Amino acid sequence: MNRLARLAFSLGFLGLSGPAAVAATAVDVDLALVLAVDVSRSMDRDEQVLQRDGYVAAFRHREVIQAIRAGAIGRIAVTYMEWSGPSYQRVLVPWTIVGSRDEAETFASLLEKAPMTRESGTSISGGLEAAARLFGSSGARGERQVIDVSGDGPNNRGQPVAATRDSLVRRGISINGLPIVLKTDDPFGVFNIPNLDDYYKDCVIGGLGAFMVTVNAPEGFERAIRRKLVLEISGLSPRLMLAAETVRPVRPRADCLIGEKKRRRWLDPLFR
Repeated sequence: MNRLARLAFSLGFLGLSGPAAVAATAVDVDLALVLAVDVSRSMDRDEQVLQRDGYVAAFRHREVIQAIRAGAIGRIAVTYMEWSGPSYQRVLVPWTIVGSRDEAETFASLLEKAPMTRESGTSISGGLEAAARLFGSSGARGERQVIDVSGDGPNNRGQPVAATRDSLVRRGISINGLPIVLKTDDPFGVFNIPNLDDYYKDCVIGGLGAFMVTVNAPEGFERAIRRKLVLEISGLSPRLMLAAETVRPVRPRADCLIGEKKRRRWLDPLFR
């Protein structure tokens, strides 16, 4: 498929805000990737800008482009979707074939120009389900389907996230996480929790090669996003422990319903 044909394929999906008709001829790719990004009200404006700018910069960075070109086929299909509560999932950049610097720039430019919004509620499960449905309209054919989900809090509305994760994994979809744990956030806020990275590890990510990269500081957004994209495009996973580690302290598994419980306590102070 030549460059003009691929670009036409990408632009043919512009203006779509949900599942679209699959292209008549599927395009072979190394990876079909849904970027599922949290825009709930717990993400303040500065965090949203950092997050958006991080993805834009990543698709303009040589490391991401090199990772794409290094694949067996040398191209990926990617779409950018925002989510918040159970009923809010919105595609900002529809399925785009990226196999060159120019095509990566097309994707980055479309994302850079897209409007920003904030919505109420945090339904990671709703975001994951909506992301999974998008694969049917990708017009791409590849061995790997990955959802890259970011967020700064636990699921507190919609279906339980662990059950949703397990359902998607059974369908062959891998889910990688980008938990946002900033020192400026109050971990004991109404819906926030300490150790969000443990929650993502135990309750959100799953599937073949699943991993997560944690954002710990505002200045780390861009690097974390770029590193995560390079790893998932390459089909690699970071090591979960340092080579020098031989024993890790045992910790209890995260409560995958902690967000729902915090919401219930907020609505009903008598609930325990």
